[in-house]
Formats: sequence, C-alpha cells, structure tokens
Amino acid sequence: MLITRAAVAVFVAGLAFVAGAGPAAAGEFGVSLEGGYFGMTNASKSAKAIFGGSAGGFTGGGSIRYVFMRSAFVGVGAHYFTRDGERVFVADPTSTPFRLGHPLTIREIPVYGMIGWRFLPDSRLVPYVAFGLGATSLSEKSIVGGIEDPPSQSQSKFSSHFIAGVEFGRSVVRFGAEVMYTTVPDSIGLAGVSKIYGEKDVGGFTVVGKLVLVP
Repeated sequence: MLITRAAVAVFVAGLAFVAGAGPAAAGEFGVSLEGGYFGMTNASKSAKAIFGGSAGGFTGGGSIRYVFMRSAFVGVGAHYFTRDGERVFVADPTSTPFRLGHPLTIREIPVYGMIGWRFLPDSRLVPYVAFGLGATSLSEKSIVGGIEDPPSQSQSKFSSHFIAGVEFGRSVVRFGAEVMYTTVPDSIGLAGVSKIYGEKDVGGFTVVGKLVLVP
C-alpha cells in the first residue's frame, strides 16, 4: 500500500538522518511516543452518525526530530487511528441517522514531515510550533451478513498539519503535550453519509501527551 511504503521510507530516512548527524553541540535529537485523542472535527456530522454520537477516539503514534540553530527543528511523525461504528442511512442533512446494524471500521494513518521553532530553548518548559506536509491513508471496512461488502476500500490523500506544543524537562527523559490540526481535502464526500452532509475532509484536531527520549 502506498502509505505503508511512504511511512517506511520516511522512518528509515529519519533514522539515517539521526545516525549521520554530528556531535551534540551541533544539535539535539529527540524520539517521542505519543498517545491521546483524535477528533474528526472537519467531518463531525458524518463521524458522529457512524460512531454513534462521538466524532473520534484514541490515537497513538510517534515522531523523530532534530533541533539545529538552538531553536529551529525538523522531523517526521505518524499517528494511527481506528474505530468501529455502523453503516447508517440519512435522508437529508436535517434527518436523524438510521443505524443499519452493519459494522463499519474506519482507519486513518497520517504520515508527515515537519519544520518548526522552539521558544525559550534554555528553559525547562519549552513551547514550540510547527508546520507539516504529508499523506493520510483512509480505509473503510464494512461487514454485511458476515461478508465484507464492498471489499475494503483505501486511499491516500495529501494532508497538511499545524502543530503547537510544550515540552518539559532537560534530561534524557522529558514529557510534553501537543495539539495538532490536520486538513485532508477531498478525502470524502462523493458518496454515502458524507455526501449528504457535504463534508469533504477527514481531518481534525489531535491532542496527545508525549514521552520524549533525548539521547
């Protein structure tokens, strides 16, 4: 799958970048593990209809970053989100969704590169902002009468990412929190409930806690 190959390529490139870097005086590396909540707020009506009232759920992932010039940084990251819901019928945008009882699984995997700026780099509490570009994989799997119908559908779409966060600590192990807003234009809206609601973007807000390892 395209997004899988892209994710592997980005991850390997990140590791090669880390391995080939200079001494600590020239910069700082960090590897983070992340977990929190993703809300599909750009298509909230469709998500709430499918998931039964909620527009998102748990997401996990991680990132690799390299800080240079004391404050500027580049990095790569990825998140994974999946949730089970049901297929629904909606007559019009004002109608109550009618749940059909057929399981539907939605999965999103955004993979992105980013560039950003860290404020107060010598402080124990370091705020930062970043902008990223990448690709988001979206797949749907529906089961009707015990049979996958239609066959699992997946696609990869261009995505942009706007990030703000804060990191605490100056030791090898640090902690942080991050908010990311993602847009994935024209990823839905051609059929089904998203067409009824006129929603075309499966992006939204992600809020995560971070465990950061700085070798």
